[in-house]
Amino acid sequence: MSDRLTQFRHWIKEQGLKATSQREDIAQVFFSTDRHISVEELYSEVRRLNPRVGYATVYRTMKLLKECGLAEERHFADGQARFEKLEDERHHDHIICERCGRIIEFTQPQIEKLQEEVAQRFGFVATNHKMEIYGICKDCREGRGTRAERERPLVRA
Repeated sequence: MSDRLTQFRHWIKEQGLKATSQREDIAQVFFSTDRHISVEELYSEVRRLNPRVGYATVYRTMKLLKECGLAEERHFADGQARFEKLEDERHHDHIICERCGRIIEFTQPQIEKLQEEVAQRFGFVATNHKMEIYGICKDCREGRGTRAERERPLVRA
C-alpha cells in the first residue's frame, strides 16, 4: 500500500495540488480495500477514520486517483460506479452475481486467445476490452446470499 500512497503523494505534488490529510486518509482506505468499492461505501469507511471528510472530497480524490493511474472506474449492471486499484498485474475480467452483487476477478488464457482471433478475423488490432459475465452465484441459488455479500473481499481466480 505504501508504494501506491507514495506514488499518489508525488503525483499530487507534481500537479501543484495541495497535499491534505483528508486526501491521504481517503487514499489510504482505498488502497487497503480488497473489493470494488463505490464512492458511497468508501465515504462510509473513511468517515470512521476521519469524520470531517465530506462526500465531495471523496469523489474528487477518487477522480485524482483515476487521473494518476492508480484507480479505475467500473460500471457494472447495478449502475453504480465502483473503483478498483490498478496494480501491475495482468488483465482480468469479472463475473458478477445479479442478486448479491458479489464480484469475482478471473483470468482465462483461452478467452484472451479467442478474443485476439476474433479481432484478427475482422481485421482489427485489439487495443482493449472488458468482459463481464452476469449470473447467480451458488450461495444465492442455495438461498445463502445477501446484498451484504458485496462487502466480502475480492476473489481472484
